[in-house]
Amino acid sequence: MKSCFKDKVVLVTGAAQGIGLATAQEFAKAGATVVLSDILDMNDKVNELIQSGYKALSHICDVSDEKQVKCMIEHIVETFGHLDCAFNNAGVQTPQKPMAEITYEEFDKTVAVDFKGVWNCMKYEIEQMLKQENKGCIVNTSSQGGVTGFPGQAAYIACKHAVIGLTKTASLDYAAKGIKINAVLPGVILTPMAKDLIKRNPDIEKELLRDIPAGRLGEPIDIAHAVMWLCSPYSNFVDGASISVDGGFSIH
Repeated sequence: MKSCFKDKVVLVTGAAQGIGLATAQEFAKAGATVVLSDILDMNDKVNELIQSGYKALSHICDVSDEKQVKCMIEHIVETFGHLDCAFNNAGVQTPQKPMAEITYEEFDKTVAVDFKGVWNCMKYEIEQMLKQENKGCIVNTSSQGGVTGFPGQAAYIACKHAVIGLTKTASLDYAAKGIKINAVLPGVILTPMAKDLIKRNPDIEKELLRDIPAGRLGEPIDIAHAVMWLCSPYSNFVDGASISVDGGFSIH
């Protein structure tokens, strides 16, 4: 599968750490030119990739800001001439509290990044891909929470459900035009945030494992490999799908 990405240009949002960083690194190792996007500075991570002989570029962008997203896509095309794959992964979580206790400020911030951010990115990615002979692939990050509920996370879970609906509908709009659009639904993944949570609450790992038939927590690379498959020719007839990568949690 690695040869599939030679000469491809790939955008990964939320690439400063965790799932986004692992996915960007794997695409780079597979021969792609990777644009790592985040609101955080990523120069050190991009320099590590470049020093290892890979092709990478960083671009600071707040995906909730339409103008910043438009400028990012324009910069990618001005620099490389095309955009072949996009992984819309940037996201935030709402502070955990019952639905009626979530403030409007917290709700608006969650929706702005987790849903509007995906919308913004898709709008300009699709506009660019329609201009290209080889079109492209888009993968959006939803969550296992996109097909379930979770107490204390009403705004976040609502956005992740919405991302699945957006993915399905956009796929119907553009499948016949050659743009493949799918979503990944990560389960409990050992990102820096999750590791910190486990460190502060040693008993929580047992609780999490109890509901995962695979018997382990996920690693960022588990999601990266699913995303790469969805962006490869090996999934050419997969369109509008929501692929759960959660060790069996959502079917347990």
